[in-house]
Amino acid sequence: MKHKINPTVDCVFKAILGTEKNKNLLIHFLNAILEPKQGERIQDVTLLNPYNEREFIGDKLTIVDVKAIDESGKMYQIEIQLAMHAALDARILYTWSHLYHSQIQDGDNYQKLQPVISIWILNGILFEKVEECHLPFSVYNLKHNLILTDHLAIHLLQLPKWQSIDPIASEKERWLYLFKEGQNVDLDNPPSTLNTEEMRQVMKVLQRFSENETDYLLYQSRLDAVLKENTYITALEQALKVKEQALKEKE
Repeated sequence: MKHKINPTVDCVFKAILGTEKNKNLLIHFLNAILEPKQGERIQDVTLLNPYNEREFIGDKLTIVDVKAIDESGKMYQIEIQLAMHAALDARILYTWSHLYHSQIQDGDNYQKLQPVISIWILNGILFEKVEECHLPFSVYNLKHNLILTDHLAIHLLQLPKWQSIDPIASEKERWLYLFKEGQNVDLDNPPSTLNTEEMRQVMKVLQRFSENETDYLLYQSRLDAVLKENTYITALEQALKVKEQALKEKE
């Protein structure tokens, strides 16, 4: 019997989008999420940190993202975030700024800087009061409707906010379906929604983690790390609530 595999677990996620042999999936994913104008679609990318299973060894969650640069010089960072925690918004901006800053060294000039686009797939909700799943952010002046620069673009995909629709309306919807519902997919008989050239390629990655003992053990260790992290965060939040309640009662 095949094991069901969650494509949002970091080692699987990076095997899908962060390997040379699946580079076409990364290009397809970027074009699907960013929806560039006609003539501006991404044709090729260079992976800056290809998949390496050694970065997943250990039971501690680390930042495991996909970094790439396209033919025009734009840089991309894609990260999956399963464990929601305080200051996540600051971390998102910090990791973007680190990649942006890394483009130039002492003695360079600012004209060398290229846009950096970050895409964060969140398994939790950062903005509770909005219904949209996909939230793009930029440096924007509300009063005068001005964009300071196109160099900063951050896209949040809040998976819990996405509602499955039938039929799928776009390739973006197809990727969201994969990341939200993929852990429940029968790998021997996937739904028609995942019966496209790209999704069949994704299914092969999931099958590898399901059938190969070494890959499955790696998957299990990363899944256990997520559970530990979520347990720690929940316990910390409960402790803070108890402390706050005790302070209120004392007052």
